[in-house]
Amino acid sequence: MEHHFGLITGKKQPVPLKSISVTLSINDFVAGVSTTLNYENEEKVPLEAIFVFPMDEDSAVYSFEALVDGKKIVAELQEKMEAHRNYEDALSQGHQAYLLEEDDYSRDVFSCNVGNLHPGSKVAVTLRYVQELPLETDGALRYVLPAILNPRYKLSERSANSCLNIKTPITPLEELPYTLSLVATITSQHAIERIQSNCSLSPIQYLADDKTSAQVSLAEGHKFDRDVELLIYYNAVHSPSVAVEMGMPDVKPDILMGAPSAMVSFYPDIPEVEASRSCGEFVFLMDCSGSMKSPMNNQKDSQLRIEAAKETLLLLLKSLPMGCYFNIYRFGSSYEKFFPESMKYTQKTMEEAVERVKDLEADLGGTEILTPLLDIYKAPCIPGHPLQLFVFTDGEVSDTFSVIKQVQLNSKKHRCFSFGIGEGASTSLIKGIARVSGGSAEFITSKDRMQTKALGSLKFALSCSVDDIALSWDLPPGLLAYMLSPEQTVIFRGQRLIVYAQLTGTMPQVESSGEVCLKYTLQGRSLENRVTFSLQPKTNASFTIHRLAAKSLIQTKDLGSYETSQRTKEDVVSISIQSGVLSSFTAYIAINKELNQPVQGPLAHRVIPRPVMSTSFCARKVKSCRNPALFSRDLLCLHTRNDTEFSEAQSSCFRKENVASMRKMKKSDSSKKKTNLQNDHKGFGENVALQLILLQKANGSWELDEDLTKILGTNLEDIKAANPAKDGDPSAWATVLAVLWLHANGKDTKYEWELLERKAVTWLHDHAGPSIPTLVQAANHLLKLPVTPAVLSL
Repeated sequence: MEHHFGLITGKKQPVPLKSISVTLSINDFVAGVSTTLNYENEEKVPLEAIFVFPMDEDSAVYSFEALVDGKKIVAELQEKMEAHRNYEDALSQGHQAYLLEEDDYSRDVFSCNVGNLHPGSKVAVTLRYVQELPLETDGALRYVLPAILNPRYKLSERSANSCLNIKTPITPLEELPYTLSLVATITSQHAIERIQSNCSLSPIQYLADDKTSAQVSLAEGHKFDRDVELLIYYNAVHSPSVAVEMGMPDVKPDILMGAPSAMVSFYPDIPEVEASRSCGEFVFLMDCSGSMKSPMNNQKDSQLRIEAAKETLLLLLKSLPMGCYFNIYRFGSSYEKFFPESMKYTQKTMEEAVERVKDLEADLGGTEILTPLLDIYKAPCIPGHPLQLFVFTDGEVSDTFSVIKQVQLNSKKHRCFSFGIGEGASTSLIKGIARVSGGSAEFITSKDRMQTKALGSLKFALSCSVDDIALSWDLPPGLLAYMLSPEQTVIFRGQRLIVYAQLTGTMPQVESSGEVCLKYTLQGRSLENRVTFSLQPKTNASFTIHRLAAKSLIQTKDLGSYETSQRTKEDVVSISIQSGVLSSFTAYIAINKELNQPVQGPLAHRVIPRPVMSTSFCARKVKSCRNPALFSRDLLCLHTRNDTEFSEAQSSCFRKENVASMRKMKKSDSSKKKTNLQNDHKGFGENVALQLILLQKANGSWELDEDLTKILGTNLEDIKAANPAKDGDPSAWATVLAVLWLHANGKDTKYEWELLERKAVTWLHDHAGPSIPTLVQAANHLLKLPVTPAVLSL
């Protein structure tokens, strides 16, 4: 299908998209979403409106329809090329046509075409999807309605046909021409404790006395200028469950949508067992492309992505165990590694790495993530030290499937823990590389949770692995469970596990139950979790469980045209069309054949503006440039990469005065760099907490020196005089003081320094075991603290 690259400006032509309304229904940990796009053609010519927008890659889109003059036109899911041909044919015959498709190269980008929108006409198109909600470290369920779709770097020319390459008008966030409304209804078997959001909400309205049902909505007049995040907290611990859903009537029971489907949710009660202290090779892959200079979100005074990532990396470095191996890569258009090969974690190597992390800048151009990945994978394995890869990126890559494929090919030798930094990070990339390697994915859009999430992933990486994972079913005779989810190879303590199965055979006619058992071993010890469930399938008009199961299957198989075999592609198309769940090989098309007015001349193409995170420099240049229309998605991030695709006219806005501005900005950024680490650490409680952490040695101890005394608020002479073990190692006294200070002043961020505290306690027991109680008592007296000696127990 032809892509139209005509650029428009909001000031010259009206934008046909007027509003977006979202109805969100959350039932426990599953969201059902209905999104309506309201269009109106205020021009005197027929239009084709093109809207490119982000969605979470876990979204199972299963319905698309248009409402025109009171008539509903339901779309049909077809093979993508066929849908494109039918769409173009419909427009050429004078029909109105509507097309919804997933991008060929990234499953978190979608485009909606509304064709032959005649002057004065209105149309509302509605898409529906269902989605599992991820479980956060603090127990919240997280729903995100993405708004931000940032420009993405092209890894190769083969992604030239991506809908991300459609040139999109640049509109300042505060001037977006369409509004967003959202109403959310939450129901659960547990009481709803609270609902938090990064956007202004109406007061929570409880719909039941026991608070198991509630409703909230976005405040009136909300602009679609940021991702909308909802955090839902239930007041009970999540418990295992099995839901069984009836299949579609009149559909053969031997296909996906015909037989009953089961959704199994486990919260494995895995004991906390620490792995070998020195086990592991930890490689940190840090995105230093130009887009990492953007703020985390559109909020005032939002921290830059690169600064938030640097702080987190410093915490991770300090939390590594002695004796492990590590290395750090920084990448952009090129890449650099701190050491020629992974080095043993010692005081010397840690100090060198910490100093280099402090100097990191977002100055390496584009997001060429594949090249450093290949370099990491070609390095020989270190015996007894399994590779754990930590990827920090804003995920601004167009061809995510090629990256996911490489990670998948090397999944037997490593686990990947990925972090999407800032609004607009690609969920396709971040979730995809974690899923295929048995790791975990986290998204950070506000600084206060970044360190918590990163340290949580490091705890996963340091924990003992669970082996021999198996799922067994106890069902009545004649009934079998056919697994739809891929085989589970990794389970982390504190994480939820969701699997899907199809129940084939004869369902019992009377009320009966089944049982499913999750079995695994931990350090040779056999463990299991069981859950009993009713075998009376429930009807669901949306067939939510069936759609989610189909999405799980599609995610396993669909890696786009270049990375998927023809046989697998045919399988994906079959699953997609059977279930109605969109894939990269299918598209929804609706045609209004009652509109037979011939098109008078070619359609005018209108690309809907979308919110984009930009650096302050680009934001200023959009407003000051003589021709803002020239700021295509590529020009917006011109400073992020070497780009040779632009004409002289397009480049004119970036000539001498703009180069000088960029250099001036870089110099200013450099001058601020040294003070940032001291003055911008609100994510650590008090600012001085990070300074204290930076003083810690690789082995977990602190030295007794002037730097430590400044943080503790006293002087070196008084500290030395108060040491009850003057003949002992002064570092033991200093370490006790530092740990107690953290407990007294960093309670709210304990999760972030828990691992480095564990190192300190281990070191203390090795070097000052018998004298620890005396040291704690003296430290409490000196610092006037009430910390119990139990905090220094192993």
